[in-house]
Amino acid sequence: MCGIVGLFLKNPEMEPQLGQLLSGMLSTMCERGPDSAGFAVYGAAEDGRTKVTLQSPNAAEDFAKLKAALSKDKKLDAKFSVNDTHAVLSIPSDKLADIKAMLAADFTSIRTMATGENIEIYKEVGNPNDVAKRFDLAHMTGTHAIGHTRMATESAVTTLGAHPFSTGSDECLVHNGSLSNHASLRRELVRDGMTFNTENDTEVAASYLTWRMKQGMNLGEALEKSLDDLDGFFNFVVGTKEGFGVVRDPIACKPAVMAETDDYVAFGSEYRALVGLPGIDKARVWEPEPATVYFWQR
Repeated sequence: MCGIVGLFLKNPEMEPQLGQLLSGMLSTMCERGPDSAGFAVYGAAEDGRTKVTLQSPNAAEDFAKLKAALSKDKKLDAKFSVNDTHAVLSIPSDKLADIKAMLAADFTSIRTMATGENIEIYKEVGNPNDVAKRFDLAHMTGTHAIGHTRMATESAVTTLGAHPFSTGSDECLVHNGSLSNHASLRRELVRDGMTFNTENDTEVAASYLTWRMKQGMNLGEALEKSLDDLDGFFNFVVGTKEGFGVVRDPIACKPAVMAETDDYVAFGSEYRALVGLPGIDKARVWEPEPATVYFWQR
């Protein structure tokens, strides 16, 4: 079933409230997806630096070893902060290849959740309220964020199988629905050099959009093309460095509602996810049209 929430802030004065507002929205979706939860938060970038969000099933041991290794190599100029089972590594952008090589060679149990100037992704198995509290979502700040609660129907309940999925720099995708042609599409993407960490069909959708944008499409064009190439029923909410987009399949059988004010744009799988937002009583509220791409950016 799954539940999706998204919040894009137009008003910079609201940025300190982003985590608190998204946490409240995510809490209402627990019944739609009690197995696991995750969220992507787009925060402030540092000039010339890239953030890498990491996760480990042996976080205390792995992150202590990684922190020690990073401290020995002063040329990496790494900043490292741990948040429960996740950590955010900030490095000069020209050192990204070096970090990837280090992780692949010496830290094989550490997984990369996201890479980009702005994005951080946190996701774990468990009740969505508990997941949000573990990572202190309510105190996170930023410009926009996407959250997801999962009811696993097509793959195992694991951290890697939880949403969001990130397959490109500052890109992420969450999904409510099911794709019928994800296996054949996965094979095509693998032939073109894309790699996968799970059997989840949502990772295929995320990789598809990244693949299309590598071919020169912008996000809007990639989402339009997905309506031709992806077979099934779905609501996609996509995050980028600049904003977020929404698209529903041509049948639009999965529920979705949006609201817009001068201060924000919000998405929810149900209207109850939006009722706690400030000014919702004066918002323009509507159901997104089938096979129609919506996108907002800063």
